[in-house]
Amino acid sequence: MTTTLARLKRAGKHFEIKVDLDDALKLRKGETDFIEVEGDMIFTDSKQGERASNQDLELAFDTTDVNEIAKKIVKNGEVQTTQEHRNAEQEKKFKQIVDFFATNAIDPKTGNPHTAERIKNALEQSHINIKNIPIENQIKDILDKISAVIPIKLDTKKVKVTIPAIHTGKAYGVISQYKENENWLPNGDLEVIVAVPSGIIIDFYEKLNNVTHGSALTEEIKNK
Repeated sequence: MTTTLARLKRAGKHFEIKVDLDDALKLRKGETDFIEVEGDMIFTDSKQGERASNQDLELAFDTTDVNEIAKKIVKNGEVQTTQEHRNAEQEKKFKQIVDFFATNAIDPKTGNPHTAERIKNALEQSHINIKNIPIENQIKDILDKISAVIPIKLDTKKVKVTIPAIHTGKAYGVISQYKENENWLPNGDLEVIVAVPSGIIIDFYEKLNNVTHGSALTEEIKNK
């Protein structure tokens, strides 16, 4: 168990709690709905041992319930992480990216997939900064970097997507990184051609359906 500090500024004051790091991260991810606060204490300054008054809590959170306040602090505030934890998360993300490209990329010269070891070496040689964000949000940046080290191309599926006008705002964030071209129709609908890595095509469809409530029309374009 690793105890850490979670803190949030609200109503002009800082509020701090001591919690288990793993439990706090699970709460932030929505994997649990409970967090245990060390000593059931909420501080305005934990180093000085200054506890928040009930008046301060009521003003800032409309309650004095420690568990309810703790959930708000963890979800909306800052949770301090250890260097060991950050290193572990970085290593995990690096492995996920290696696995993704080893599964979904090929050498365009030979048509053969790259080995995980070759992908790993290319990532290290490119000195790319891997971010702690979803893989699909950094595929293009990573591909651009490692393309300078090895010949590489993603195996993609090309899809024609028609999005009703009412949903184009939210849907644009889903399609923008895969978009090859777009066409705004007279009725306000958006028609786009996207090239999505084969390994995440199911995730793409799920996200698109979520933001359009299943109203987007999709048609896979077969390679001729």
